[in-house]
Amino acid sequence: MLSALEQYDPQIFELLTQEKARQSGSIRMIASENYVSKAVMQATGSCLTNKYAEGYPGKRYYEGQQVTDLIETIAIDRAKKVFGADHANVQSYSGSVANVAAYSTLINPGDMIMGLSLVNGGHLTHGWKASFTSKVYNSVQYSVDPQTGLFDYGQIEEFAKKHRPKIIISGATAYPRQIDFEIFGEIAKRVGAYHVSDIAHISGLVVAGIHKSPVPYADIVSTTTHKTLRGPRGGMLLCKAEHAAAMDRAVFPGLQGGPHMHTVTAIAVALAEADTPEFVQYARQIVANAKRLGEKLMEHGFNLVSGGTDNHLLLIDLRNKGVAGKKFAKALDRARIVTNYNTVPGDTAPPFNPSGVRLGTPAVTTRGMKEPEMEMIAGFFKRVIEHIDDESVIEQVARESLLLCSRFPVPDHFIIPRDGSHGAGRD
Repeated sequence: MLSALEQYDPQIFELLTQEKARQSGSIRMIASENYVSKAVMQATGSCLTNKYAEGYPGKRYYEGQQVTDLIETIAIDRAKKVFGADHANVQSYSGSVANVAAYSTLINPGDMIMGLSLVNGGHLTHGWKASFTSKVYNSVQYSVDPQTGLFDYGQIEEFAKKHRPKIIISGATAYPRQIDFEIFGEIAKRVGAYHVSDIAHISGLVVAGIHKSPVPYADIVSTTTHKTLRGPRGGMLLCKAEHAAAMDRAVFPGLQGGPHMHTVTAIAVALAEADTPEFVQYARQIVANAKRLGEKLMEHGFNLVSGGTDNHLLLIDLRNKGVAGKKFAKALDRARIVTNYNTVPGDTAPPFNPSGVRLGTPAVTTRGMKEPEMEMIAGFFKRVIEHIDDESVIEQVARESLLLCSRFPVPDHFIIPRDGSHGAGRD
């Protein structure tokens, strides 16, 4: 029997088949990527795709919301529980939309925001010059110490005192160390600013208690719902009770119309999975894998920004190797190892051909790989960099990568609550 997609659109079906094979047969190390469970995938592709639900539970603008109200309420309650937040909004279409909603909740257009610069590991929506956020708001950018790759909190405070922003943004997309959200909160208070924390990359580690939570120290916390949290592609906001009504208005009707209820449904499933002992074990293994991978890479002569990692990602500075990040990332891709080229602190190379490569361990950890496999992967990196212009070596590494992937097939499901219930894993 042909599937509906295969019968109606064989071209797209074939491309999806190829992509599934690529994800299965590659060592996927992009720090923002992962594999969702079969349950999350099923919710994402459910009949909720058909439903409009403008508004919020109990206050919709369309009829027929008997089920959607229940689903969104469940998602909100689960988010509040696992993050320990007063209020949650699960409607944002993405992390970028969530960030803009957070700013518009607290300040006005033209006010100043202060975030980590893109070249130092921040996000476009933290006020970078190419982003809409730098056009709506005045923005200034702090950086990491170019020598250590770490935040200098004293310097950040002096920068904040100089510019007096209305919002200080903590969080990053390429910072491999623990972030002290409490200090960021204190700095914000001392300069009369709000504190917005973007934990898109580390939210799964925060839920599991592996990384310090910003919820007690930030006015608003934004996150994506995929990456380490291992849910669908979406966004979420958490805040203190005093900002709840304004934040909800900022999302709808401020920035978007009807929520994507199939995504909200999948977020609810992912949050149930996150509220289990198995998820905590997975999060711990993410960090253990990243640490071991970093140790072996350094043994092989790679320079790591900050000298290692505390979370799920590593940032390699290739300037000592004399190889551009883009060239190395593309060679790794041919070897069935998927990363992304990335700027590093103090980088003078152009952003489209920077000096670094960023990699992460969430996806390989979901597949069940542990420290021995990280050592093997570090060896692959060494061979590729040493023979970057020798396609025969890269082809051999590709074969070994495929063999490693065959030992760790992509799981259909990986969270089975012990008593058969959801959200009962952690007190």
